[in-house]
Amino acid sequence: MKFDQLETERSNPRTRNLDELSTYEMLRIMNEEDATVPLSVREVLNEVASAVELCVRSLEMGGRIVYAGAGTSGRLGVLDAAEVVPTFGVSKDLFVTMIAGGQEALANAVEQAEDSIELGEEEAKKVDITEKDAVVGISASGRTPYVEGILKYARKQGARTILICNVGTPRLTELADVTIAVRTGPEVITGSTRLKAGTAQKMVLNMISTITMVKVGRVFGNYMIGVKILNRKLVDRATRIVSEISELSYEESEKILEASGREVPLAILMALTGLGKEKCEESLKRNRGHVRSALKELGGVS
Repeated sequence: MKFDQLETERSNPRTRNLDELSTYEMLRIMNEEDATVPLSVREVLNEVASAVELCVRSLEMGGRIVYAGAGTSGRLGVLDAAEVVPTFGVSKDLFVTMIAGGQEALANAVEQAEDSIELGEEEAKKVDITEKDAVVGISASGRTPYVEGILKYARKQGARTILICNVGTPRLTELADVTIAVRTGPEVITGSTRLKAGTAQKMVLNMISTITMVKVGRVFGNYMIGVKILNRKLVDRATRIVSEISELSYEESEKILEASGREVPLAILMALTGLGKEKCEESLKRNRGHVRSALKELGGVS
């Protein structure tokens, strides 16, 4: 399929006289177009769910989640990965990012880098993709050569592969175990996939990383229990989390948090079971840090 036949490259009939409109009318149309994105994402929730399951399986096997893309797609992968670390208190090595053009491409366009399948393969080798990893290729057109090279290499290594794109018939779908095709249609500015396509990609990445973290136990209820306590504000936040989950007083929760070594998941387990640090710590290790599973094992409230 030629580029001008891609859904994301077609001219949007609603905005053909965009430059002649008032500022308010330009913004109104843009807002209305953006409002269609969540509805498009809703259509592919089954595929997103399948992608989450692959990511969870990889992490449980000791693997990583690898985001790969070019331009806007690559930057969105870097952004999502960077935000996961402080949000859920996980190692920065858990989410690996690859962007065509490297670090320079985060701030400056390095558009030619996306045209090389070989570059993608070479960079995939450098990050040592294995059969334990889940590799997420992000490409609005569903055909970016750089992403193709990475997905090809990942398949050869036996890794799980996922494609996020914005067209109905992506060429790279043959390299993906799961294809998430969010059909956002023509952009307000023809071909500017940093707009609706980029918004859709960000939403899907948020879903994949967030729900993956929930399923591997980095969330209890709707609390971010992986918080790393680095300052006074976070001591207070962690204490309140333990207090609200256990329904113990702030003062009692503060003592338990200190006794746990300021490890929030451990403090929650101690508070809910009334057991000591050592026994709770052993249970958490057996359950890979999953508080809900450890609670069931120890006979606490689950």
